[in-house]
Amino acid sequence: MTPASQSSYRVSTIAVRRFVLLAGVAVLLGGCATFSADGGVGTAQTIAYTELNKDVVKITDDAVAGSAKARVDQLLKKPLTADSAVQIALLSNRGLQAAFNELGIAEAQMVAASLPPNPRFGIAKLSGRFEVEIERQIVGSIFALATLPARAEVARARFQNAQLRAAEAVLKLAADTRKQYYRSVAANAQVGFYEQAKSSTDAATQLFKRLGESGGINKLDQAREFAFDAELGAQLAQARLQQRQERERLVRQLGLWGGDLKFRMPASLPALPRLQSAKAVEAEALRKRVDIQIARGELDLLAKSLGLTQITRFVNDVDLLGRRTYDRSRTVLADGDVERATRRTRTVDVEIDIPIFDFGQSKVVLAEQTYMQAANRLAEKAVNVRSEAREAYVGYRASHDIARQYINNVLPLRKIIQDEAQLQYNGMLIDVTQLIVDARARILSNVAGINARRDFWIAHTDFKHALIGGGSVGGGAGTAVAAAGGGDAPAH
Repeated sequence: MTPASQSSYRVSTIAVRRFVLLAGVAVLLGGCATFSADGGVGTAQTIAYTELNKDVVKITDDAVAGSAKARVDQLLKKPLTADSAVQIALLSNRGLQAAFNELGIAEAQMVAASLPPNPRFGIAKLSGRFEVEIERQIVGSIFALATLPARAEVARARFQNAQLRAAEAVLKLAADTRKQYYRSVAANAQVGFYEQAKSSTDAATQLFKRLGESGGINKLDQAREFAFDAELGAQLAQARLQQRQERERLVRQLGLWGGDLKFRMPASLPALPRLQSAKAVEAEALRKRVDIQIARGELDLLAKSLGLTQITRFVNDVDLLGRRTYDRSRTVLADGDVERATRRTRTVDVEIDIPIFDFGQSKVVLAEQTYMQAANRLAEKAVNVRSEAREAYVGYRASHDIARQYINNVLPLRKIIQDEAQLQYNGMLIDVTQLIVDARARILSNVAGINARRDFWIAHTDFKHALIGGGSVGGGAGTAVAAAGGGDAPAH
Protein backbone atom coordinates (compact mmCIF):
# COMPACT_ATOMS: atom_id res chain seq x y z
CA MET A 1 0.00 0.00 0.00
CA THR A 2 1.43 3.34 -1.01
CA PRO A 3 1.85 6.18 1.53
CA ALA A 4 -0.89 8.13 -0.24
CA SER A 5 -3.32 5.26 -0.01
CA GLN A 6 -2.37 4.69 3.63
CA SER A 7 -3.11 8.33 4.40
CA SER A 8 -6.39 8.11 2.53
CA TYR A 9 -7.29 4.98 4.46
CA ARG A 10 -6.57 6.66 7.80
CA VAL A 11 -8.71 9.66 6.86
CA SER A 12 -11.52 7.36 5.78
CA THR A 13 -11.36 5.33 9.01
CA ILE A 14 -11.40 8.42 11.20
CA ALA A 15 -14.30 9.93 9.30
CA VAL A 16 -16.36 6.76 9.50
CA ARG A 17 -15.64 6.44 13.20
CA ARG A 18 -16.69 10.03 13.77
CA PHE A 19 -19.86 9.47 11.77
CA VAL A 20 -20.73 6.39 13.83
CA LEU A 21 -19.93 8.23 17.08
CA LEU A 22 -22.09 11.17 16.02
CA ALA A 23 -24.93 8.82 15.15
CA GLY A 24 -24.71 7.18 18.57
CA VAL A 25 -24.73 10.52 20.38
CA ALA A 26 -27.71 11.68 18.32
CA VAL A 27 -29.60 8.52 19.16
CA LEU A 28 -28.91 8.97 22.87
CA LEU A 29 -29.95 12.62 22.81
CA GLY A 30 -32.98 12.18 20.59
CA GLY A 31 -34.17 8.91 22.04
CA CYS A 32 -35.68 6.42 19.63
CA ALA A 33 -39.44 6.49 20.09
CA THR A 34 -41.39 3.24 20.20
CA PHE A 35 -44.99 2.41 19.43
CA SER A 36 -47.36 2.68 22.37
CA ALA A 37 -49.33 -0.33 23.52
CA ASP A 38 -52.69 1.43 23.16
CA GLY A 39 -52.02 2.94 19.73
CA GLY A 40 -52.01 6.44 21.21
CA VAL A 41 -55.70 6.46 22.18
CA GLY A 42 -54.99 6.69 25.89
CA THR A 43 -55.61 10.45 25.94
CA ALA A 44 -58.97 10.04 24.20
CA GLN A 45 -59.94 7.22 26.55
CA THR A 46 -59.08 9.28 29.63
CA ILE A 47 -61.04 12.32 28.46
CA ALA A 48 -64.01 10.18 27.41
CA TYR A 49 -64.15 8.50 30.81
CA THR A 50 -63.58 11.70 32.78
CA GLU A 51 -65.95 14.00 30.91
CA LEU A 52 -68.51 11.56 29.48
CA ASN A 53 -68.22 8.50 31.73
CA LYS A 54 -68.01 6.42 28.55
CA ASP A 55 -65.60 3.83 27.16
CA VAL A 56 -63.64 4.19 23.95
CA VAL A 57 -61.73 1.45 22.14
CA LYS A 58 -59.66 1.24 19.00
CA ILE A 59 -60.62 -1.78 16.90
CA THR A 60 -57.32 -3.48 16.14
CA ASP A 61 -58.23 -7.16 15.81
CA ASP A 62 -61.14 -9.59 15.79
CA ALA A 63 -61.07 -10.02 19.56
CA VAL A 64 -61.50 -6.31 20.25
CA ALA A 65 -64.14 -6.05 17.53
CA GLY A 66 -66.07 -8.98 19.02
CA SER A 67 -65.95 -7.50 22.51
CA ALA A 68 -67.21 -4.12 21.26
CA LYS A 69 -69.99 -5.78 19.26
CA ALA A 70 -71.11 -7.79 22.30
CA ARG A 71 -71.28 -4.58 24.32
CA VAL A 72 -73.35 -2.88 21.61
CA ASP A 73 -75.72 -5.87 21.36
CA GLN A 74 -76.26 -5.77 25.12
CA LEU A 75 -77.15 -2.07 25.00
CA LEU A 76 -79.53 -2.58 22.06
CA LYS A 77 -81.64 -5.09 24.00
CA LYS A 78 -83.19 -2.21 25.96
CA PRO A 79 -84.83 0.97 24.66
CA LEU A 80 -82.18 3.54 23.87
CA THR A 81 -81.36 6.32 26.27
CA ALA A 82 -79.19 9.31 25.48
CA ASP A 83 -76.30 7.78 27.40
CA SER A 84 -76.58 4.35 25.78
CA ALA A 85 -76.81 5.96 22.34
CA VAL A 86 -73.56 7.84 22.98
CA GLN A 87 -71.83 4.66 24.18
CA ILE A 88 -72.98 2.72 21.11
CA ALA A 89 -71.70 5.46 18.82
CA LEU A 90 -68.30 5.50 20.52
CA LEU A 91 -68.01 1.74 20.04
CA SER A 92 -69.37 1.27 16.53
CA ASN A 93 -68.99 4.52 14.58
CA ARG A 94 -66.47 3.84 11.81
CA GLY A 95 -65.68 7.52 11.33
CA LEU A 96 -64.29 7.58 14.86
CA GLN A 97 -62.21 4.50 14.10
CA ALA A 98 -60.84 6.32 11.04
CA ALA A 99 -59.80 9.17 13.36
CA PHE A 100 -57.95 6.62 15.51
CA ASN A 101 -56.25 5.29 12.36
CA GLU A 102 -55.13 8.85 11.65
CA LEU A 103 -53.66 8.89 15.14
CA GLY A 104 -51.80 5.67 14.35
CA ILE A 105 -50.35 7.31 11.24
CA ALA A 106 -49.14 10.24 13.36
CA GLU A 107 -47.50 7.81 15.80
CA ALA A 108 -45.73 6.01 12.97
CA GLN A 109 -44.43 9.36 11.69
CA MET A 110 -43.20 10.20 15.20
CA VAL A 111 -41.30 6.93 15.48
CA ALA A 112 -39.78 7.40 12.03
CA ALA A 113 -38.70 10.96 12.86
CA SER A 114 -36.88 9.79 15.99
CA LEU A 115 -34.65 7.34 14.09
CA PRO A 116 -31.21 8.29 12.69
CA PRO A 117 -31.07 8.79 8.94
CA ASN A 118 -30.27 5.74 6.88
CA PRO A 119 -26.91 5.79 5.09
CA ARG A 120 -26.97 5.52 1.32
CA PHE A 121 -24.82 2.94 -0.46
CA GLY A 122 -23.74 3.02 -4.06
CA ILE A 123 -21.57 0.99 -6.39
CA ALA A 124 -20.39 1.75 -9.91
CA LYS A 125 -18.27 -0.13 -12.42
CA LEU A 126 -16.49 1.30 -15.41
CA SER A 127 -14.70 -1.12 -17.73
CA GLY A 128 -12.87 -0.80 -20.98
CA ARG A 129 -10.64 -2.95 -23.10
CA PHE A 130 -7.65 -2.68 -20.79
CA GLU A 131 -9.03 -1.01 -17.65
CA VAL A 132 -11.61 -1.77 -14.98
CA GLU A 133 -12.67 0.74 -12.33
CA ILE A 134 -15.02 -0.20 -9.47
CA GLU A 135 -16.22 2.46 -7.07
CA ARG A 136 -18.08 1.85 -3.80
CA GLN A 137 -19.47 4.69 -1.68
CA ILE A 138 -21.44 5.29 1.46
CA VAL A 139 -23.19 8.59 2.14
CA GLY A 140 -24.62 9.74 5.47
CA SER A 141 -26.26 13.03 6.38
CA ILE A 142 -24.38 14.73 9.21
CA PHE A 143 -26.97 17.50 9.15
CA ALA A 144 -29.81 15.05 9.81
CA LEU A 145 -27.85 13.47 12.66
CA ALA A 146 -27.05 16.80 14.28
CA THR A 147 -30.68 17.93 14.21
CA LEU A 148 -32.13 14.55 15.21
CA PRO A 149 -32.91 15.50 18.86
CA ALA A 150 -34.73 18.66 17.80
CA ARG A 151 -36.64 16.89 15.05
CA ALA A 152 -37.61 14.07 17.42
CA GLU A 153 -38.94 16.59 19.93
CA VAL A 154 -41.02 18.29 17.23
CA ALA A 155 -42.38 14.89 16.15
CA ARG A 156 -43.38 14.06 19.73
CA ALA A 157 -45.19 17.38 20.08
CA ARG A 158 -46.98 16.76 16.78
CA PHE A 159 -48.10 13.33 17.99
CA GLN A 160 -49.37 14.76 21.29
CA ASN A 161 -51.47 17.22 19.30
CA ALA A 162 -52.80 14.34 17.22
CA GLN A 163 -53.86 12.62 20.46
CA LEU A 164 -55.83 15.72 21.48
CA ARG A 165 -57.46 15.83 18.05
CA ALA A 166 -58.58 12.23 18.49
CA ALA A 167 -60.07 13.18 21.86
CA GLU A 168 -61.82 16.12 20.19
CA ALA A 169 -63.33 13.71 17.64
CA VAL A 170 -64.66 11.59 20.52
CA LEU A 171 -66.30 14.59 22.19
CA LYS A 172 -67.79 15.84 18.94
CA LEU A 173 -69.29 12.45 18.11
CA ALA A 174 -70.76 12.22 21.61
CA ALA A 175 -72.34 15.69 21.37
CA ASP A 176 -73.73 15.12 17.87
CA THR A 177 -75.15 11.72 18.83
CA ARG A 178 -76.81 13.04 21.98
CA LYS A 179 -78.45 15.94 20.13
CA GLN A 180 -79.64 13.70 17.31
CA TYR A 181 -81.08 11.31 19.87
CA TYR A 182 -83.21 14.10 21.32
CA ARG A 183 -84.36 15.15 17.86
CA SER A 184 -85.36 11.58 17.05
CA VAL A 185 -87.25 11.07 20.32
CA ALA A 186 -89.01 14.41 19.82
CA ALA A 187 -90.11 13.25 16.36
CA ASN A 188 -91.52 10.07 17.94
CA ALA A 189 -93.46 12.11 20.48
CA GLN A 190 -94.84 14.39 17.82
CA VAL A 191 -96.12 11.43 15.81
CA GLY A 192 -97.74 10.04 18.94
CA PHE A 193 -99.51 13.31 19.63
CA TYR A 194 -100.74 13.69 16.05
CA GLU A 195 -102.02 10.10 16.05
CA GLN A 196 -103.93 10.78 19.25
CA ALA A 197 -105.40 13.98 17.84
CA LYS A 198 -106.23 12.28 14.54
CA SER A 199 -108.08 9.48 16.35
CA SER A 200 -110.28 12.08 18.07
CA THR A 201 -111.02 13.99 14.85
CA ASP A 202 -111.81 10.73 13.02
CA ALA A 203 -114.50 9.97 15.59
CA ALA A 204 -115.85 13.51 15.32
CA THR A 205 -115.86 13.28 11.53
CA GLN A 206 -117.96 10.09 11.63
CA LEU A 207 -120.40 11.80 13.96
CA PHE A 208 -120.66 14.86 11.69
CA LYS A 209 -121.21 12.57 8.72
CA ARG A 210 -124.18 10.86 10.38
CA LEU A 211 -125.60 14.22 11.55
CA GLY A 212 -125.31 15.55 8.01
CA GLU A 213 -127.16 12.56 6.61
CA SER A 214 -129.97 13.07 9.12
CA GLY A 215 -130.11 16.83 8.58
CA GLY A 216 -128.88 17.62 12.09
CA ILE A 217 -126.01 19.81 10.81
CA ASN A 218 -125.58 22.00 7.79
CA LYS A 219 -123.12 21.28 4.99
CA LEU A 220 -120.86 24.25 5.85
CA ASP A 221 -120.10 23.02 9.37
CA GLN A 222 -119.76 19.50 8.06
CA ALA A 223 -117.23 20.62 5.43
CA ARG A 224 -115.23 22.55 8.05
CA GLU A 225 -114.92 19.47 10.21
CA PHE A 226 -113.93 17.32 7.21
CA ALA A 227 -111.28 19.89 6.16
CA PHE A 228 -109.86 19.99 9.69
CA ASP A 229 -109.60 16.20 9.75
CA ALA A 230 -107.90 16.17 6.32
CA GLU A 231 -105.37 18.83 7.38
CA LEU A 232 -104.57 16.86 10.49
CA GLY A 233 -103.99 13.77 8.36
CA ALA A 234 -101.48 15.70 6.23
CA GLN A 235 -99.69 16.94 9.35
CA LEU A 236 -99.52 13.38 10.68
CA ALA A 237 -97.98 12.18 7.40
CA GLN A 238 -95.40 14.98 7.57
CA ALA A 239 -94.60 14.08 11.19
CA ARG A 240 -94.07 10.43 10.23
CA LEU A 241 -91.73 11.47 7.43
CA GLN A 242 -89.69 13.56 9.85
CA GLN A 243 -89.68 10.68 12.32
CA ARG A 244 -88.12 8.36 9.74
CA GLN A 245 -85.59 10.98 8.67
CA GLU A 246 -84.48 11.75 12.22
CA ARG A 247 -84.14 8.04 12.98
CA GLU A 248 -81.92 7.49 9.94
CA ARG A 249 -79.72 10.41 10.97
CA LEU A 250 -79.36 8.80 14.38
CA VAL A 251 -78.53 5.46 12.74
CA ARG A 252 -75.64 7.13 10.92
CA GLN A 253 -74.29 8.54 14.16
CA LEU A 254 -74.56 5.16 15.87
CA GLY A 255 -72.88 3.34 12.99
CA LEU A 256 -75.49 0.56 12.91
CA TRP A 257 -76.80 -1.54 10.04
CA GLY A 258 -78.59 -4.80 9.29
CA GLY A 259 -80.38 -6.44 12.19
CA ASP A 260 -79.22 -3.76 14.64
CA LEU A 261 -81.62 -1.25 13.05
CA LYS A 262 -84.52 -2.71 15.03
CA PHE A 263 -83.54 -0.83 18.18
CA ARG A 264 -86.33 0.69 20.27
CA MET A 265 -86.68 4.28 21.39
CA PRO A 266 -88.93 6.01 23.95
CA ALA A 267 -92.07 7.80 22.83
CA SER A 268 -91.37 11.04 24.72
CA LEU A 269 -88.50 13.11 25.99
CA PRO A 270 -87.39 12.99 29.62
CA ALA A 271 -88.89 15.44 32.09
CA LEU A 272 -87.09 18.73 32.60
CA PRO A 273 -84.40 18.54 35.28
CA ARG A 274 -83.70 21.17 37.87
CA LEU A 275 -81.91 24.15 36.45
CA GLN A 276 -78.19 24.01 37.10
CA SER A 277 -76.40 27.09 38.33
CA ALA A 278 -73.09 27.73 36.64
CA LYS A 279 -70.29 29.79 38.09
CA ALA A 280 -67.10 30.85 36.32
CA VAL A 281 -68.11 29.14 33.08
CA GLU A 282 -65.50 31.13 31.15
CA ALA A 283 -62.63 29.99 33.37
CA GLU A 284 -63.83 26.39 33.25
CA ALA A 285 -64.05 26.48 29.46
CA LEU A 286 -60.55 27.94 29.12
CA ARG A 287 -59.21 25.26 31.45
CA LYS A 288 -60.97 22.22 29.96
CA ARG A 289 -61.66 22.93 26.27
CA VAL A 290 -59.80 20.43 24.11
CA ASP A 291 -59.56 22.82 21.15
CA ILE A 292 -57.77 25.36 23.38
CA GLN A 293 -55.29 22.65 24.36
CA ILE A 294 -54.79 21.82 20.68
CA ALA A 295 -54.14 25.48 19.82
CA ARG A 296 -51.63 25.76 22.67
CA GLY A 297 -49.93 22.58 21.50
CA GLU A 298 -49.69 23.92 17.95
CA LEU A 299 -48.13 27.11 19.28
CA ASP A 300 -45.53 25.13 21.26
CA LEU A 301 -44.87 23.00 18.19
CA LEU A 302 -44.25 26.07 16.05
CA ALA A 303 -41.96 27.48 18.74
CA LYS A 304 -39.86 24.32 18.57
CA SER A 305 -39.89 24.45 14.77
CA LEU A 306 -38.79 28.09 14.87
CA GLY A 307 -35.84 27.14 17.06
CA LEU A 308 -34.85 24.46 14.58
CA THR A 309 -35.12 26.98 11.75
CA GLN A 310 -32.82 29.41 13.58
CA ILE A 311 -30.25 26.68 14.04
CA THR A 312 -30.25 25.59 10.39
CA ARG A 313 -30.80 28.91 8.66
CA PHE A 314 -27.35 29.02 7.00
CA VAL A 315 -26.95 25.36 6.11
CA ASN A 316 -29.55 23.27 4.35
CA ASP A 317 -27.74 19.95 4.44
CA VAL A 318 -24.37 18.37 5.21
CA ASP A 319 -23.48 14.97 3.77
CA LEU A 320 -20.47 12.81 4.64
CA LEU A 321 -19.38 10.76 1.64
CA GLY A 322 -16.99 7.82 1.99
CA ARG A 323 -15.70 6.44 -1.30
CA ARG A 324 -13.51 3.43 -2.11
CA THR A 325 -12.21 3.01 -5.63
CA TYR A 326 -10.59 -0.04 -7.19
CA ASP A 327 -8.66 0.46 -10.47
CA ARG A 328 -7.19 -2.30 -12.54
CA SER A 329 -5.35 -1.58 -15.80
CA ARG A 330 -3.28 -3.40 -18.40
CA THR A 331 -0.52 -1.91 -20.53
CA VAL A 332 0.98 -3.66 -23.60
CA LEU A 333 4.73 -3.03 -23.73
CA ALA A 334 6.82 -2.73 -26.89
CA ASP A 335 8.10 -6.28 -26.59
CA GLY A 336 4.57 -7.59 -26.43
CA ASP A 337 4.45 -8.25 -22.72
CA VAL A 338 1.43 -7.12 -20.73
CA GLU A 339 1.97 -5.09 -17.56
CA ARG A 340 -0.88 -5.18 -15.04
CA ALA A 341 -1.39 -2.52 -12.38
CA THR A 342 -3.85 -2.42 -9.49
CA ARG A 343 -4.70 0.61 -7.34
CA ARG A 344 -7.06 1.02 -4.41
CA THR A 345 -7.96 4.40 -3.01
CA ARG A 346 -10.22 5.59 -0.24
CA THR A 347 -11.49 9.14 0.00
CA VAL A 348 -13.83 11.05 2.25
CA ASP A 349 -15.87 14.00 0.97
CA VAL A 350 -18.04 16.41 2.87
CA GLU A 351 -20.81 18.06 0.86
CA ILE A 352 -22.37 21.19 2.34
CA ASP A 353 -25.44 22.81 0.80
CA ILE A 354 -25.10 26.53 1.58
CA PRO A 355 -27.71 28.98 0.29
CA ILE A 356 -25.71 31.66 -1.54
CA PHE A 357 -28.57 33.85 -2.70
CA ASP A 358 -30.72 33.46 0.42
CA PHE A 359 -28.93 33.44 3.78
CA GLY A 360 -31.90 31.92 5.56
CA GLN A 361 -33.89 35.12 6.04
CA SER A 362 -36.90 33.79 4.15
CA LYS A 363 -36.96 30.60 6.25
CA VAL A 364 -36.76 32.54 9.50
CA VAL A 365 -39.35 35.12 8.49
CA LEU A 366 -41.69 32.37 7.32
CA ALA A 367 -41.33 30.54 10.64
CA GLU A 368 -41.77 33.72 12.68
CA GLN A 369 -44.89 34.80 10.79
CA THR A 370 -46.34 31.31 11.06
CA TYR A 371 -45.72 31.39 14.81
CA MET A 372 -47.34 34.81 15.21
CA GLN A 373 -50.29 33.64 13.12
CA ALA A 374 -50.80 30.72 15.50
CA ALA A 375 -50.41 33.01 18.53
CA ASN A 376 -53.07 35.38 17.22
CA ARG A 377 -55.40 32.50 16.44
CA LEU A 378 -54.93 31.16 19.97
CA ALA A 379 -55.80 34.59 21.38
CA GLU A 380 -58.84 34.76 19.10
CA LYS A 381 -59.95 31.29 20.20
CA ALA A 382 -59.60 32.25 23.85
CA VAL A 383 -61.92 35.22 23.27
CA ASN A 384 -64.37 33.08 21.30
CA VAL A 385 -64.38 30.30 23.89
CA ARG A 386 -65.37 32.77 26.60
CA SER A 387 -68.20 34.06 24.42
CA GLU A 388 -69.32 30.56 23.41
CA ALA A 389 -69.49 29.50 27.05
CA ARG A 390 -71.64 32.51 27.95
CA GLU A 391 -73.84 32.02 24.88
CA ALA A 392 -74.34 28.33 25.65
CA TYR A 393 -75.31 29.10 29.24
CA VAL A 394 -77.75 31.81 28.14
CA GLY A 395 -79.32 29.37 25.67
CA TYR A 396 -79.53 26.69 28.34
CA ARG A 397 -81.26 29.01 30.84
CA ALA A 398 -83.62 30.55 28.27
CA SER A 399 -84.66 27.22 26.72
CA HIS A 400 -85.39 25.85 30.20
CA ASP A 401 -87.61 28.84 30.98
CA ILE A 402 -89.43 28.54 27.64
CA ALA A 403 -90.09 24.82 28.05
CA ARG A 404 -91.25 25.35 31.62
CA GLN A 405 -93.62 28.10 30.45
CA TYR A 406 -95.29 25.73 28.00
CA ILE A 407 -95.59 22.92 30.56
CA ASN A 408 -96.86 25.04 33.45
CA ASN A 409 -98.98 27.65 31.67
CA VAL A 410 -99.60 27.42 27.94
CA LEU A 411 -100.63 23.77 27.61
CA PRO A 412 -102.90 23.67 30.70
CA LEU A 413 -104.67 26.83 29.52
CA ARG A 414 -105.12 25.43 26.02
CA LYS A 415 -106.72 22.30 27.49
CA ILE A 416 -109.12 24.42 29.56
CA ILE A 417 -110.07 26.47 26.50
CA GLN A 418 -110.82 23.41 24.39
CA ASP A 419 -112.77 21.69 27.16
CA GLU A 420 -114.91 24.79 27.72
CA ALA A 421 -115.39 25.24 23.98
CA GLN A 422 -116.62 21.66 23.73
CA LEU A 423 -119.13 22.27 26.55
CA GLN A 424 -120.41 25.46 24.91
CA TYR A 425 -120.69 23.71 21.56
CA ASN A 426 -122.68 20.90 23.14
CA GLY A 427 -124.94 23.58 24.65
CA MET A 428 -125.30 25.20 21.20
CA LEU A 429 -123.72 28.44 22.47
CA ILE A 430 -120.96 28.45 19.78
CA ASP A 431 -120.76 26.94 16.32
CA VAL A 432 -118.33 24.35 15.03
CA THR A 433 -116.03 27.04 13.60
CA GLN A 434 -114.94 28.25 17.03
CA LEU A 435 -114.56 24.66 18.22
CA ILE A 436 -112.21 23.88 15.32
CA VAL A 437 -110.19 27.08 15.86
CA ASP A 438 -109.63 26.20 19.51
CA ALA A 439 -108.73 22.61 18.66
CA ARG A 440 -106.23 23.73 16.03
CA ALA A 441 -104.65 26.22 18.46
CA ARG A 442 -104.25 23.50 21.07
CA ILE A 443 -102.55 21.20 18.56
CA LEU A 444 -100.08 23.92 17.58
CA SER A 445 -99.36 24.71 21.24
CA ASN A 446 -98.67 21.06 22.02
CA VAL A 447 -96.31 20.77 19.08
CA ALA A 448 -94.57 23.97 20.16
CA GLY A 449 -94.27 22.56 23.67
CA ILE A 450 -92.69 19.41 22.29
CA ASN A 451 -90.17 21.46 20.33
CA ALA A 452 -89.42 23.58 23.38
CA ARG A 453 -88.50 20.50 25.41
CA ARG A 454 -86.42 19.16 22.54
CA ASP A 455 -84.59 22.48 22.25
CA PHE A 456 -83.88 22.50 25.96
CA TRP A 457 -82.16 19.11 25.84
CA ILE A 458 -80.15 20.18 22.80
CA ALA A 459 -79.16 23.42 24.58
CA HIS A 460 -78.25 21.36 27.63
CA THR A 461 -75.89 19.28 25.47
CA ASP A 462 -74.44 22.38 23.84
CA PHE A 463 -73.78 23.95 27.22
CA LYS A 464 -71.98 20.87 28.51
CA HIS A 465 -69.81 20.59 25.44
CA ALA A 466 -69.09 24.32 25.31
CA LEU A 467 -67.10 23.71 28.49
CA ILE A 468 -65.10 20.70 27.29
CA GLY A 469 -65.01 21.06 23.50
CA GLY A 470 -66.15 18.84 20.70
CA GLY A 471 -69.68 20.24 20.51
CA SER A 472 -71.24 23.05 18.54
CA VAL A 473 -73.32 25.84 20.04
CA GLY A 474 -76.73 26.61 18.61
CA GLY A 475 -78.11 23.16 17.78
CA GLY A 476 -81.70 23.91 18.72
CA ALA A 477 -84.31 24.16 16.01
CA GLY A 478 -86.42 26.76 17.80
CA THR A 479 -90.10 26.74 18.54
CA ALA A 480 -90.90 29.16 15.73
CA VAL A 481 -91.19 26.19 13.36
CA ALA A 482 -93.53 24.32 15.64
CA ALA A 483 -96.33 24.26 13.13
CA ALA A 484 -94.08 22.54 10.64
CA GLY A 485 -93.62 19.51 12.90
CA GLY A 486 -91.14 17.81 15.18
CA GLY A 487 -91.56 17.66 18.94
CA ASP A 488 -92.69 15.69 21.92
CA ALA A 489 -94.59 15.63 25.18
CA PRO A 490 -97.92 14.01 25.68
CA ALA A 491 -101.09 15.80 24.79
CA HIS A 492 -102.63 17.91 27.47
